[in-house]
Amino acid sequence: MLVINALRRAAEYFVGTLMALMFLTFILQIFIRYTARVGWVADAVPLLDPTRYGWTLEFCLLLWVWIIFAGCAFVVRDRDHVTFDVLYNHVRPGVRRWFAIVGGLIIIVGLVASILPTWDKFYILRLKQTATLKQLVGDWVRMRDVYSVYLLFLIAVSLRYAWAVWRAIRDRPAQLHHGPGRLDE
Repeated sequence: MLVINALRRAAEYFVGTLMALMFLTFILQIFIRYTARVGWVADAVPLLDPTRYGWTLEFCLLLWVWIIFAGCAFVVRDRDHVTFDVLYNHVRPGVRRWFAIVGGLIIIVGLVASILPTWDKFYILRLKQTATLKQLVGDWVRMRDVYSVYLLFLIAVSLRYAWAVWRAIRDRPAQLHHGPGRLDE
């Protein structure tokens, strides 16, 4: 459990760092946009030439993709998700167990079934370069690298649901709603 908590904490720091990078890039975009309106600024300070900062939009999009998929796979807990649990909370615990098992298995099958098509698409994306990120990091970044976090997402969420199904089979399913307002309490 200690290892899992350390990995979760590392994932939180990683996603938090990505969010900070995205925010700083956004601030840079705003600064460059407003200094571009003053014509003499780009002439006086060539580093502030707005044509050098086309990469910021694509970099923010890359960070956004990584924040969403890495955050959902490794940081967001099950109890933090929005759930529609009206029916789940109004049935007996035995039926809840079957809901958790069947629902988890459906999600696992769907995610695992999409791994191979995703991998095939990544094989094609390994050839495609990003449009503007090469200004920042060179031309070694491919679109495959930008979207590779999605494959991690598929695997991690499949494993999380496999663990939830195993817990539901072995013990009891986790409660979907932990806050106040449950009707069966």
